[in-house]
Amino acid sequence: MFLVTLKEQFDEITASFRRYGPLVVDWPHKAESKSYFPPKGYAFLLFQDESSVQTLIENCIVEEDKLYICVSSPTIKNKPVQIRPWRLSDADFVLNGSMPLDPRKTVFVGGVPRPLKALELAMIMDRLYGGVCYAGIDTDPELKYPKGAGRVAFSNQQSYIAAISARFVQLQHNDIDKRVEVKPYVLDDQMCDECQGQRCSGKFAPFFCANVTCLQYYCEHCWASIHSRPGREYHKPLVKEGADRPRAVPFRWC
Repeated sequence: MFLVTLKEQFDEITASFRRYGPLVVDWPHKAESKSYFPPKGYAFLLFQDESSVQTLIENCIVEEDKLYICVSSPTIKNKPVQIRPWRLSDADFVLNGSMPLDPRKTVFVGGVPRPLKALELAMIMDRLYGGVCYAGIDTDPELKYPKGAGRVAFSNQQSYIAAISARFVQLQHNDIDKRVEVKPYVLDDQMCDECQGQRCSGKFAPFFCANVTCLQYYCEHCWASIHSRPGREYHKPLVKEGADRPRAVPFRWC
């Protein structure tokens, strides 16, 4: 699979790369937007055969450790476009296999540049906060290309709190330099930490408090009870939403 930087239309992209083998051309929200060309200037090429990937790489030009290939269309001849190989194994990296992964010491990283690999994300976060044991890049469930978000698990509470307290982090690697958001990774199958489900008929807790004085899951009853106390009334609950992204929700007192 490749991330390729270009601005041609769908048919032109397909025609340019079909000579390497059967492939699927896709980009984020392609079906929903009904766009006929990649709106952000890049697309994903998913080949049926691994040999097609190798052939394409062999035909690339290397400049400053970057891969380029020239493509032509009815409007442009021999235009160099950048090719970024993406392996399925690039989506996960274990930095410390001796430590069990704790979801409650895991952060969500939003806006991750799509070329960034899990290994690179792990190294950046470990350099900044230490204690990283795992990093993962969220991928499309069907086509497996990177979706622009990731997860990082820490081995200790100190590193986890340092990361979520920062709220934002500058991801710098080669030509990547982007400020991204860091939030607690919110689970949707946790019981309320206050009542253990006794006050909510055993249902999973809908809210998580990301404030470092809490860092707990709450049912609606316990959230209202705990956060009516002085100093906690301004805490905002997080809930899990689509694409594993936690979001803040307004809470109306009963």
